[in-house]
Amino acid sequence: MTTEILPKLKALYEQDFPLWIDEIVKQLKSRNFEEVDWDNLIEEVESLGREQKNKVEGYLYQLFRHLLLYQYWETEKEWCASGWEDEIDIFRKQLNMLVRSKTLYNYLLSIYDETYQDARRSVIRKTELKIFPELCPYTVEQVLDPEWLP
Repeated sequence: MTTEILPKLKALYEQDFPLWIDEIVKQLKSRNFEEVDWDNLIEEVESLGREQKNKVEGYLYQLFRHLLLYQYWETEKEWCASGWEDEIDIFRKQLNMLVRSKTLYNYLLSIYDETYQDARRSVIRKTELKIFPELCPYTVEQVLDPEWLP
């Protein structure tokens, strides 16, 4: 049984990923567990978890950047405030969708300060200003609140 389907599935993983997914789903639905390409399936499931965490970090980073620019970059605010508000809204919405998961919310908490520091360094490079607070001036609740702006 496994001598025929499984090697083809392993090759399919490299050659035609969408078809590999269809075939894996078919094997799982039919409870044909001996024919599942477990090594690659495990790798893909682990990758999904990393991808979700990367999204949380990316949206938080962009949210911090835009909040800092919005609050502190006075010389550009007149021209950029509306765009920054739109971006803040978009990043916040995406982040809020992800952190409905308690696990991802806890992950956000674990990377909060470090991500702020990364965003702070980025806006300092962008603006050449040294006015941004060393410690994050925003609470998690403020950052996630769709109505809040600094």
